[in-house]
Amino acid sequence: MSSEIENKMQYVRLGKSGLKVSKIILGCMSYGVKRPADNWTWVLEEEEALKHLKHAYDRGINTFDTADTYSQGNSERILGKFLKTYNIPRESVVIMTKTYMAWGDEKSYGPAGYVNNSRLSRKVIFAAIKGSLERLGTDYVDVFQCHRFDYDTPIEETMQALHDIVQAGHVRYLGMSSCYAWQFQLMQQYAIQNKLTPFISMQNYHNAIYREEEREMMPTLQHFGVGSIPWSPLGGGKLCRPLTSESSTERSSTLKMYGQATTADERIISTIEQIAKERDISMAQVALAWSLSKEFVSAPIIGTTSIEKLDDLLKGLQVELTKEEVDRIDGGYEPKAIFGHS
Repeated sequence: MSSEIENKMQYVRLGKSGLKVSKIILGCMSYGVKRPADNWTWVLEEEEALKHLKHAYDRGINTFDTADTYSQGNSERILGKFLKTYNIPRESVVIMTKTYMAWGDEKSYGPAGYVNNSRLSRKVIFAAIKGSLERLGTDYVDVFQCHRFDYDTPIEETMQALHDIVQAGHVRYLGMSSCYAWQFQLMQQYAIQNKLTPFISMQNYHNAIYREEEREMMPTLQHFGVGSIPWSPLGGGKLCRPLTSESSTERSSTLKMYGQATTADERIISTIEQIAKERDISMAQVALAWSLSKEFVSAPIIGTTSIEKLDDLLKGLQVELTKEEVDRIDGGYEPKAIFGHS
């Protein structure tokens, strides 16, 4: 164990709640079952995933983010097995999971079988938390998050159901993910006005080459005292390697949702490469340090299938960019179309 890295882990409050999370949250979408038919061949299966989870835990990461849909529930199962295999005290970790999306292996279900398998109705929310608790092998989830905004179900129904699973003891806190600021504001305001459980966190797409959330979402979160836990702070791997590099991770080459780098992206990537060379550190550390330099960011969510890359990112916690370096990175940005809400 690298005690040097472990002892330098930092912990922060999630929003204005009393919950403390590690300043890096480990995303668990990378753990599950390979599905060649769907091009999901990059995930780590159980044996390797358990090693990664233990490695992260030994280095001070206490917060793990998953979702019921990741690898058809297998990400949650592996996270639960990690707790059991290594006798991890439940109170020492923060488990975050999400629901909204339809998933399942039964092709014979047909439309009727899936009609209540997704979104944020009361029926779906109660079934989702029950399933997540069973797969995780725990009595409660620390932060239960809505994976997306539900355009079909009334906000009143969703927020009451979320409040009820908190009151029932299944969940400690609530969070939201990937939506528009006006949608978040409606849900949060309804909860507050009706004395229901409000959200303490927002998981949204944000990094040096995608900053559209700074226009409305980040000020909204600051107004409500809600913590931002951005996903993909490394831009799907784009911010980790030079433009001239032909290498890419299997995940980044498979997940086409990130698209091709724009001219503005290339400027920013080149700047990050320059700063990394000047400091003699990795580009990933610079990209992570940039994310952590933003006052509205509580703790970025990182996902990796390499222990070496995880350790490299942990070193990034000790990197503090100067204002001049942050300005150099920020100066190359150009507005983009909204991404990550669907």
